[in-house]
Amino acid sequence: MTPSLSQWLRPFQRHARADAQGGVVIKPRSIYILPTRQGLLLALVILLMLVGSINYGSNLGHLATFFLGGLWLISILHTWRNLLGLRLQPYRVASVFAGDTAEFQVMVENPSQIPRYAIQIRHRKEQGERLDIPGSDQMMFTLPLATRRRGPFPLPRITLQSTYPLGLFRAWTYADIPLECLVYPKPAERGQPPITTAYQPSGQGDRGVGTEDFIGLRPFRSGDSIRHIDWKAYARQQSLMCKQFGGDRHLEVRLDWDLIAEQEPERRLSLLCRYVLQQEELGQAYSLTIPGVHIASGTGQSHMQRCLIALARHGLDHETA
Repeated sequence: MTPSLSQWLRPFQRHARADAQGGVVIKPRSIYILPTRQGLLLALVILLMLVGSINYGSNLGHLATFFLGGLWLISILHTWRNLLGLRLQPYRVASVFAGDTAEFQVMVENPSQIPRYAIQIRHRKEQGERLDIPGSDQMMFTLPLATRRRGPFPLPRITLQSTYPLGLFRAWTYADIPLECLVYPKPAERGQPPITTAYQPSGQGDRGVGTEDFIGLRPFRSGDSIRHIDWKAYARQQSLMCKQFGGDRHLEVRLDWDLIAEQEPERRLSLLCRYVLQQEELGQAYSLTIPGVHIASGTGQSHMQRCLIALARHGLDHETA
C-alpha cells in the first residue's frame, strides 16, 4: 500500500510528550506556525502596495507598506509566544456507552503572568471550546469525541492551537495526553431477559420487589409488569401506579451468558448490558456470569459499575495489556 501524506510527514512531526506526572509542557521547538488565509491575503496586499509605492515614488505608500509589514511580522512572535510554556494535565473523562460522545477534560495551566488568549484544543475535525487563560491560572478544556465500539478508548493525539492576536497566523502543537475512557457496550432494546431466579432469605426483606405481601404503590416505571398496575386507581383518572409487594425473602436474578440465544458475542454483550440496566432500575439484586468472570449477586451503583466494566473489557484485556 502506498503511504499517505500524513504517514510520510509523521517522522517530522515534533510533539510534546507527557512527563512522569502525565503533564505535557509546550516547548519552543514543538510549536509550528503558518499564516492563515487572512495572513496570506494581507501579505499579498503588502506586496502590491510595495510595488505601487516603488512605481509611483510615494513616500506615504512606503510608510503604510512598512507599517503593515511590521505588523505582519510582529504578529508571528505574539502568536508563537501565546502557546509557549503552557502545561497540559489530564483531568477526567466519564465512561459512556458505545455510540455516545466521550467528553475528555484536560486542564491547561498558564505558569506565566502573561494572559493567554483564544486557546483551543482539537482532534482532526472535532474542536473544543476556545478559552482565555489568565496569568498564573488554569482552565478546564473539554474535547468531545464520538465513540464507536466498546472497550478502552485512549485520548488520541490532540492539537493545541491559537490564532491570537490578529488571526494572521495559526500556531499549533501536538500533545499526547495519557487519558483513557472506558466505553461500555451499547445497550440493546428493552426486553424480558432469559434469566433464572431464586429466592434467598433476607433479614431486611426484599425492599419492595417480592411477591408475598402488598406494601404500597409507586409510580409506574418502564419495564414493570402490567399485572402489577393498579388499574382501579387509573380508572379513577389517577396517574399510572404500580403495586409493590414485600416479604422476608429476597429475589435474586442471575444474568448468564449461556442463557442468551444470540450467537454473536457483541450482541450478547449488548443484551446483557441492557438487562443490567433494567435490573438496576427495578432495584432487584442480580448476578452476572460471562466467560471468565462471575460477579456475585448485588445491587447499587458500585455493583452496576462492576458489571458494566466486566462487559466492556470482555475479551479485550489481552489486547490492551
